[in-house]
Amino acid sequence: MTVNINELNEKWVNLGQKVSDLQNQAQLMVDDDSTSAEDVTNIQTKITNAIAKRDLAHENLVQAQAENIVEKHEPIPPLTPKEDDLKKSFVDTFKGMIKGTPSVVNQIDSSTDANGNAIGLTIPQDIQTAIHTLVRQYDALEQYVNVESVSTLSGSRVYEKWSDVTPLANLDADDATITDNDDPKLAIVKYLIKRYAGISTVTNTLLNDTAENILAWLSSWIAKKVVVTRNKAIISAMNAVPKKPTVAKFDDIKDIVYTSVDPAIATTSFFMTNVSGLAVLAKVKDAMGNYLLQPNPTQPDVKQIDGKNIVVVADRWLPSAGTTSAPVYPLYFGDLKQAVTLFDRQQMSLLSTNIGAGAFEKDLTKIRVIDRFDVEATDSEAFVAGSFTAISDQSANFNASVPSGS
Repeated sequence: MTVNINELNEKWVNLGQKVSDLQNQAQLMVDDDSTSAEDVTNIQTKITNAIAKRDLAHENLVQAQAENIVEKHEPIPPLTPKEDDLKKSFVDTFKGMIKGTPSVVNQIDSSTDANGNAIGLTIPQDIQTAIHTLVRQYDALEQYVNVESVSTLSGSRVYEKWSDVTPLANLDADDATITDNDDPKLAIVKYLIKRYAGISTVTNTLLNDTAENILAWLSSWIAKKVVVTRNKAIISAMNAVPKKPTVAKFDDIKDIVYTSVDPAIATTSFFMTNVSGLAVLAKVKDAMGNYLLQPNPTQPDVKQIDGKNIVVVADRWLPSAGTTSAPVYPLYFGDLKQAVTLFDRQQMSLLSTNIGAGAFEKDLTKIRVIDRFDVEATDSEAFVAGSFTAISDQSANFNASVPSGS
């Protein structure tokens, strides 16, 4: 498996280099008067195809790495009779919901939250755990932020920015009065659980399948929906930070490492970019001709800049801005667990219909999955949202020494 992963990684890197070369070629064509409209169309098509192949190579690599991790884990213990009965009961209820069994539908329709919204068929906790295990195999940004489980639809938390943290008071006497903390510098972050939903079509064939296959289909489908939905909300919070440096040269990246966040946060900080951005960063060199990116000594597949790991996310999850021929790549830096919190209601649910969403006209059944969570920025100074198009190498500055008396 290790050899296979190395081969997949090399293929991904080579395809990333091809995308970067084509994009550079497209930029040169802008100032070339001999470039025709047909030439522009051709280069754009080549770039689109190259990006698709590179992303596919990255997905193959991520899948192989996930399978490798799973193989190394200890076997999952078998379900207890009670857990097995709960899963079978959930599948039976799920089938009843799809078929429109009156007793099941009436029970589901009568289930509402505090706002009067139909909750539907709540997914059991152990199945939600399986879904979140699958989520981690994808490029889920949730693993990098602070996740807090909540049991209410709304609430608030008190946070103190690292830059505002003050020391506790020094009590000179044993009977000295303990004063209040510096409360005015504390920030209150409010959360309001939101409902995110997606719909999928179910065929009658699924209902005739085994309970295990039905659960596998549900888990895989919901996991992908959860990744896409939560990633979008997290990226929105990441982009809301006030510091948005533009990187144009080698030393700009050094400035981000040493000046963009508080030193106490810098120790747990990391870089984050997408696949296209990594392909550009991989070619930046210092004045001595050494590459800016270096492998992590303990994890050769992970790249570093000045000892800070680089988290690489697929372009589809963390897209570039700009245009195809002139993309603007993201380059985040900081500690996301300090900067962003995901408040998880942990109440996934399902609802179905054979009437709405075009189901009646096409004789289909539609299933809606609802995920309940909220994402809020907590410490906006713990993270910066940088960007770049191209990064210049570090300029050499060597003064030739001239022997005295010559």
